[in-house]
Amino acid sequence: MSTTIEERLAALSCTDLSDAMDRLGIPCQCAEILPLDRSFSLVGRAFTLRYGPIGIDGGTVGDYIDDVEAGQVVVIDNGGRMDATVWGDLLTSTAKRRGVSGAVIDGVSRDIDRAIEVKFPIFSKGTWMRTGKDRVRVEAMGEPVDIGGICVAQGDWLRGDGDGIVAAPAGRIEEILAAAKEVAEAEENIRKAIDGGMSLREARTQFNYHKLQTRVQK
Repeated sequence: MSTTIEERLAALSCTDLSDAMDRLGIPCQCAEILPLDRSFSLVGRAFTLRYGPIGIDGGTVGDYIDDVEAGQVVVIDNGGRMDATVWGDLLTSTAKRRGVSGAVIDGVSRDIDRAIEVKFPIFSKGTWMRTGKDRVRVEAMGEPVDIGGICVAQGDWLRGDGDGIVAAPAGRIEEILAAAKEVAEAEENIRKAIDGGMSLREARTQFNYHKLQTRVQK
C-alpha cells in the first residue's frame, strides 16, 4: 500500500525535517512559533492569509474559514503583532468541524482552553485576550506570507510538533522527505548503538552523524 505525503511527514519530527532542510539549504524553521499545548501536532498544506491594520472601510477577520478545505493548515501572517488576536474559539470550533488540520499564526491567538478541549492544534507566538476585531483585517489570501522569518506559499507543507513549526516547499517535498528519513534512521541507529554499550563518539562516527546536517554543495 502506498504511503501519503501526510503520513510520511507525520512519521518524522520537526528536528528531522529541520536537519534535512539545513542540509539542502532550504530555510524552514519558523522562529518563535510554538504549540500552545506541547501535545499539539499537525501536518498539512498551507492556506495562507496576511493581515494588516484596520482601514477606514473596516474589514473582516475570519469569514475565510468557510473556504478552507479539510486537511489544510490555516497560516496567518499578522506581522508578529502581539496586541491583537486573529484566532479564537469560533474559528477553532468551525475549523475543527470542517476537518482543518490546524492553525499557524505569526502573532497571538486566544481561547486556548477551547483548542485544548477539542484537540485542535494551534501554533503561535502566544496568547492574549484582546480581540482583533476592528483592529486588523485580511489584506491578502493565497499569497506567500512571512511566518517567523520564513516565506510560506499557498500549498507548502507544514509540520508541527512540540519543538515548533517547519515549512517545506511543495516543489521539493520528495527531496526533503528522503533526506529527513536518512537523518531519522541514522539517529535511531545511534540510539540503539548507545543502548548497546557503544560510546556516543563511536556511534556518531559510525553513522556519519556530523555530516547529516552539513550543507550539500551543488
